[in-house]
Amino acid sequence: MKIAIIGAGVAGSIFAKGLANTPGIEVHCFERIAPGEHAESGTGLNIGPNAVQALQATDPELAQKITDVSFAWSGWRVSTMGGQELFNLKLKDIAPVEGWRLRWAELYRVLREAAGEAIRYNCTIDAITPKEDGTGRLDVAFTENGEAKTLADVDLLVAADGRFSQVRTQFRGPVNARQVGVGIFRLLVPNTSNGLIEDYEQWFNGPNRLLGYRVPDDSIYMSGTFPIPVGGDIPDEMKTREALRLAYTPTDGKLSAQGEWLVDLVTDENVDLHWARLQESPLCLREENVNILYLGDSSNGMVPTLGQGATQAVESTCAALDIVKKFAAVGQYDPALWLDTITKARQDRLRFVMDFSLEASDTLLAGSDPVSGTLKKTEAPFQAKLSQLYNDFAVPTGLLEEV
Repeated sequence: MKIAIIGAGVAGSIFAKGLANTPGIEVHCFERIAPGEHAESGTGLNIGPNAVQALQATDPELAQKITDVSFAWSGWRVSTMGGQELFNLKLKDIAPVEGWRLRWAELYRVLREAAGEAIRYNCTIDAITPKEDGTGRLDVAFTENGEAKTLADVDLLVAADGRFSQVRTQFRGPVNARQVGVGIFRLLVPNTSNGLIEDYEQWFNGPNRLLGYRVPDDSIYMSGTFPIPVGGDIPDEMKTREALRLAYTPTDGKLSAQGEWLVDLVTDENVDLHWARLQESPLCLREENVNILYLGDSSNGMVPTLGQGATQAVESTCAALDIVKKFAAVGQYDPALWLDTITKARQDRLRFVMDFSLEASDTLLAGSDPVSGTLKKTEAPFQAKLSQLYNDFAVPTGLLEEV
């Protein structure tokens, strides 16, 4: 059984590592960058308790390696820029474990080192060609360290190449992303807050929100959002330091100590802001007539409001590994059966997570009241969905009973 994985990000690295020593499976994971190049991931991220639990169950050693380079994501606090607390949740009140907060670069380093020789670096994909024999297999033409090569008769291709997946674009056309009507910027800076910023927090001035938390090695990851026209670009005038100061400062001019530090940071001319728009890609798990599985953002590019992007990449990959390994253990190497089972295991779960992430973005939209909207998140209906998000990560009971 020959498996090709495109992309050694979160999903690709975990999948490659998990299958590297599985009897009957030959794994090739193609990554375009050189070994050790992680500079492109110069921001931070938080990973939810659901992914932590999933990886602890699937690969406890790898989960511990991530824990070792992370800070615990213990709480979720929301305030106004003036200092009024609206929401203060301890994750262990809902889930049995806490989450992780760390740098993207460190996560990639740990995952890629764990995958070892299963990853082939300095590779670009030149062509993916389905076989014409009805088996669903493919040939992958690629260039590795400047040399043109072909991996023929691939039984399963795993597209883990991100939100703008080359594989998905080839087979489904350009991703028709849904624009939410929110502009976002991100930054990662050395921690000069003197203890003002630590665990995961959000601060609102109207629908304009800042988010921040500390990550190793004593840096602060921050993002900011504000409403923009749905489907439109971020107006250039909104990117100015003057506009940002106005957006995050209350009309009475009174900022909390945290708020003052945050506003000074995002309006500092020496700070580099990275801009994007909040958007969601249509859910896509597989192709029907060719053996292709989509994992991570190539499958379910979602809005980041609940910190579920990388989280779902981990969770989905652990579920797929569980399924593939159970089939392989009994000598069942039919990729179509694998794809059917993975799709049944993940499609409803991913749809729930994507919908819930959009629902939780309500306070970021034009005309919203973040105070009442955030207070509503303390009520039972939202808390029940949050519990479902953080705990219902396993492959549904009964799906593999006949394996």
